[in-house]
Amino acid sequence: MNNPRSVRVFIVDDHAIVRRGISSYLDVVDDVEPVGEASDGIEALEKLAELDTFRHLPDIVLLDLMMPRMDGAETLKAIREKYPHLKVVVLTSFADPERMNTMMRLGAAGYLLKDAGPQEVAAAMQAALKEEMYIDTAMTKKLTQLMNSPVSGLSTLTSRERTVLGLVGEGQSNRQIAQELFISERTARTHVSNILHKLDLQSRTQAALLAAEAGLLPPRS
Repeated sequence: MNNPRSVRVFIVDDHAIVRRGISSYLDVVDDVEPVGEASDGIEALEKLAELDTFRHLPDIVLLDLMMPRMDGAETLKAIREKYPHLKVVVLTSFADPERMNTMMRLGAAGYLLKDAGPQEVAAAMQAALKEEMYIDTAMTKKLTQLMNSPVSGLSTLTSRERTVLGLVGEGQSNRQIAQELFISERTARTHVSNILHKLDLQSRTQAALLAAEAGLLPPRS
């Protein structure tokens, strides 16, 4: 990976077999040194603190999302607060754009799926060390498909639902939508649910992407 020393990697995943599998991946990547592992966020923070005591913190943390006691999102927040220089690459089985966007907003340097090959893992780590962001190839394809999805289903929406979709596209919460349209939060939530159902979408993030693609974002002065 063209570094003067081995890249130190710490693995966080609640399944021992997955941690062993990741370690096997790293064995075939040049200049990589696993320096520890943890089964959840709390254990990860404890072990990182120990490594910090001996000035042997990792360069990169490979982090799972769904774990007991402290999940990936909370762990990422804590790592970024305590060790802002550490690069965190998410390694998960969830090919969900909304989860990915959440982790990227929290400061993740990359988002990989667990079926990624060793070379893709290496590429993600290399990108992180260069202060670049890396997204799994499969996730990139999914995002492209969402952006290029047909908008013909919009014809099934009522005028009010199209307005709500535009506000979702702006990133507004149900409460904010309710305040803007002078409706109850429950009604706003129902509108969003109906929109997702009619357009066969799985998340607000997908709805927001579609709203932007269809030019539904409300004009702002």
